[in-house]
Amino acid sequence: MLDIFSSEEVTEALEIFVREFPTAIWETVYVTVISTFFAILIGLPLGIILVAGDKKILKIPSGVLRVLDVIINLLRSIPFLILMIMVFPLTRLIVGTVVGTVASIVPLVIAAFPFVARLVETSLRELDPNIIEMAQSMGARPFQIIVKVMIPESIPSLLSNFTTAMTTILGYSAMSGIIGGGGLGKIAINYGYYRYRYLVMLMAVVFLILLVQIIQTVGTHLATKLDRR
Repeated sequence: MLDIFSSEEVTEALEIFVREFPTAIWETVYVTVISTFFAILIGLPLGIILVAGDKKILKIPSGVLRVLDVIINLLRSIPFLILMIMVFPLTRLIVGTVVGTVASIVPLVIAAFPFVARLVETSLRELDPNIIEMAQSMGARPFQIIVKVMIPESIPSLLSNFTTAMTTILGYSAMSGIIGGGGLGKIAINYGYYRYRYLVMLMAVVFLILLVQIIQTVGTHLATKLDRR
C-alpha cells in the first residue's frame, strides 16, 4: 500500500495546494455558476413550455411538444464524457478553442439544460391545478398565469431543483478536466491520475465535497425560507 501521508508526499501536496488550489477553486466556482445560469436560462422556458402546452395554457401543437420531449430525452441520455467530445465543433465555434476553463462551459450547459428542463417540468406539475383554474376563471392571460401564478407558486420547489442541478454541474465540471478543463478536476486528474499523487487528488475531492455541501445548504435554506405553505 502506498504511503500517501509520508513527509515527502505531504510536503509536495502542501506546495501544490498553495500554488494551484486557490486558482482551481475559483475556476470551479466560476464555471459552475456561469454554466448553471445559462442552463437555467435555456431549461426554464423549455420546462414551462412542456407544462403550459400540456395543460393547454399555451396553444402549442402536440407534435411540437413531442419533438421537444424527444430532444430533451436524447440529450439527457448521452454520457457527459461523450457529449464533451461530440460538441467540440460547437465549442470551437463559440469559444475559439476546445481546451480550457471557458471552453468547458459549452458542454456543461448543453449537458445541463435538458436536466434543468425536466426539473422545472417536475416542479410545475406539482402545482395545485385548482390555482391555475382559478386564475383562468378570473380572465388571466397565459403569460400572466405563467409569470404571476405558476412560477411564484413553484419557487421553493424550483430553488430546490436548481440546487440539485448546480451540484450536478459541479460534478460535471470535475470531469471536464479530462479534456483540459480547469479547476479542481484538472488538478485531480493531472496529479492524482497522471503523476500518482493521490494525496493531492484526495485534497481536490475534499474541496469538491465541501463546495457541494455549501451549495446544498444555501439552496435548501433559501427554498425553506421562501416556502409559504
